[in-house]
Amino acid sequence: MFESLGSRRPRRRVPGWLLWLVAGLLAGSTGVVLLQQRYLPPRLSIEESAALRQAHDRAQTQGQRLQAELALTQQRLQAALSDKTRAEEQLAASHQQAERWRDDLAAVVQSLPPDPRGSSVQVRSGKFSARDGTLDYLVVLMREGSARQPLSGLMQLTVAGESAHGAPATVALTPIALTMGSHGVVRGSLPLPDGFKPRHTTVQVLDRAAGKSLGMRVLLVG
Repeated sequence: MFESLGSRRPRRRVPGWLLWLVAGLLAGSTGVVLLQQRYLPPRLSIEESAALRQAHDRAQTQGQRLQAELALTQQRLQAALSDKTRAEEQLAASHQQAERWRDDLAAVVQSLPPDPRGSSVQVRSGKFSARDGTLDYLVVLMREGSARQPLSGLMQLTVAGESAHGAPATVALTPIALTMGSHGVVRGSLPLPDGFKPRHTTVQVLDRAAGKSLGMRVLLVG
């Protein structure tokens, strides 16, 4: 039994481009899978991803803590530098004040009456007082000339007065070491013998113990 020509339907063929497209997709998917398996690192599991996230969070927290510590350290450093600057300014001001005081002292020393002996070291002024068995002294010395180099020597005080028995007596006290420039102020106290009553003191400046006399003056004990 034959079908008529009018009722025969032509078979539909799959377009070639579609076959090529499907083949390309399959090849591409296969290549991606092979590339991931052979060359790319393996995918992480859920547990490994969670551990990696926790490690990242810890690192971020640690970085924030270190950054805060760095900021605090920088603040402390800035405060220390500010304190150092203030200390240097105060030190410079103290040096300037000390220079003014030295200049004022030099002016005062210059205004004192000169030593009548005119020695190389002049005893410009002296104040002595006895109390509780000690002799308090304040002696102002001045060197002759520019006196650029400091002078080291001794100041010997010899006190004349009355002993505890009322007899005249002279006592040489312990020598006092001194170093001075153009002028110097020497003050302190030295012990006196028991019952000794001082009347006047001989101030003598020596270059060394039992050495050359550089200046001398006799002053009353007040």
